[in-house]
Amino acid sequence: MSEWRNLMKLVTWNVNGLRACMNKGFKESMEKLDADIISIQETKMQREQASFDFPGYYEYWNSAVKKGYSGTAIFSRIKPLSVTYGLGIEEHDQEGRVITAEYDDFYLVNVYTPNSQRELARLSYRMAWEDAFQAYCEDLSKKKTTIVCGDMNVAHEPIDLKNPDSNHHNAGFSDEERQKLDAFLARGFVDSFRMLYPDREGAYTWWSYMFKARERNAGWRIDYFLVSEAGRDKIRDVTIMNEIMGSDHCPVVLEYGV
Repeated sequence: MSEWRNLMKLVTWNVNGLRACMNKGFKESMEKLDADIISIQETKMQREQASFDFPGYYEYWNSAVKKGYSGTAIFSRIKPLSVTYGLGIEEHDQEGRVITAEYDDFYLVNVYTPNSQRELARLSYRMAWEDAFQAYCEDLSKKKTTIVCGDMNVAHEPIDLKNPDSNHHNAGFSDEERQKLDAFLARGFVDSFRMLYPDREGAYTWWSYMFKARERNAGWRIDYFLVSEAGRDKIRDVTIMNEIMGSDHCPVVLEYGV
């Protein structure tokens, strides 16, 4: 396994079913991304269900108890110092939503935040989950720089989705969810993309499969790299790789100085 380069390349990508994505060029996309660490969400599988390999990467999987649902994984060229799964809270740790990898200079937290669902049916659970998750990340950030990445299932500001007015109060753009992200940032984290590109419009990471949304770029930015304040000055660039297909989300790349 290679050592870190001076500029680390971290990727987050909700693949919306890894087995399906593998049939849509995932391996080729992985080679193109050439990342040091790849964090994926919605694997929707157990590791033993697949016969493919990821050469050059250590693998860490957190699959949901329910088959074919949720799930996260990390592929890393450098072996982490330690890896933990979940938040250590049983009611929140059945869906494979969190993996934390510790490295010399930082913690990497890969997350797939619960969706509030149609008519916000799961909003109350989402709010309780957010409180526990944010406290967990804040505690980590007191020990060393913490990078939180993944599908956070919220567009933060109107600039982060194509149709904010018609989506107000919908899952992913409710006042409650947006305020929770405000609270997360207030705990000492920075939205790396908006730090670098505060006014960039049309920068989306997810598009509905309906109505040719991706073709029209009628999307949402719901996939993030949040970096604790201690790592702010090491954020070099964030790129939304919207040309990479295979999922209804696209990969996001963080270039981070070490």
